[in-house]
Amino acid sequence: MTRCALLRLLVVCVLVSACGDRPDTRTPGDTPVLPSGMMTATVTNADGVAPAVPFSARTPLSRPTVVERYAHDSTAYTQGLLFVGGRVFEGTGLEGQSDVREVSLRTGRVIRRSPTPNGAFGEGIADLNGRLYQLTWRRGVGTVYSKDSLRIIDSVRYDGEGWGLTADGTHLYLSDGTPRIRIVEPKAFTVVRTIDVTEDGRPVRWLNELEWVRGELWANVYQTPFIARIDPLNGHVTGWIDVTALLTPDERVFVGARGGTANGIAYDAATDRVLLTGKLWPWLFAVTVPK
Repeated sequence: MTRCALLRLLVVCVLVSACGDRPDTRTPGDTPVLPSGMMTATVTNADGVAPAVPFSARTPLSRPTVVERYAHDSTAYTQGLLFVGGRVFEGTGLEGQSDVREVSLRTGRVIRRSPTPNGAFGEGIADLNGRLYQLTWRRGVGTVYSKDSLRIIDSVRYDGEGWGLTADGTHLYLSDGTPRIRIVEPKAFTVVRTIDVTEDGRPVRWLNELEWVRGELWANVYQTPFIARIDPLNGHVTGWIDVTALLTPDERVFVGARGGTANGIAYDAATDRVLLTGKLWPWLFAVTVPK
């Protein structure tokens, strides 16, 4: 066999293998494409297809009730969302485009922003003890900002990938795309405990943006419209929130074609409302969700 023929055969085999034997029942916009700033030839925790959650019909499923809808920067590849002291903070991703920003809830306008150092792919953000933390995807380095000015004041290091980040008032919780969530002591940024997240006895991977809500851990499952409600003591998914209907069918198709997906949870304890958005979404929603 000639070298050219061998190469052609190899390409055909790869294509056949990639297609698999399962029919694709998803509709356009259900699973977004990866944006150009996320393309990579290396193996990462983001490889593969989205998990088919929910796994069990016995797990409670709820849908949010929209209280208000606000404009959102549809160019923002949202990685983290915070509501702190009446202020909205957002962390965005993609290589060379990432930042941490404060935005106006009413208008979606960026009030101030700080680019992620060294053009890194920014990930989740969290507020703890007046310090604003931002992860990066694969560099193992996080940045610490002053919440008041968004000036960089420190950095932290961790092993593996960084995806979502939240805090319970004492510790940070870090997701990395696997079913395992790390609980981190903030001063030394050391892992003190881990949680293995399961639903109906099956591990739930691609846990992305995290938020601490009424004593629960909430996590967007990447490339799906589902938020997992997780018991932080044992990692069991106690319920799912389906955010599909927040966007219209046309908006879902448009956002999905650009590489967008649901991602962004912030809790306003004063009003018991939750803010939800997504990567490249045109809207941010204030919603209520049953307890």
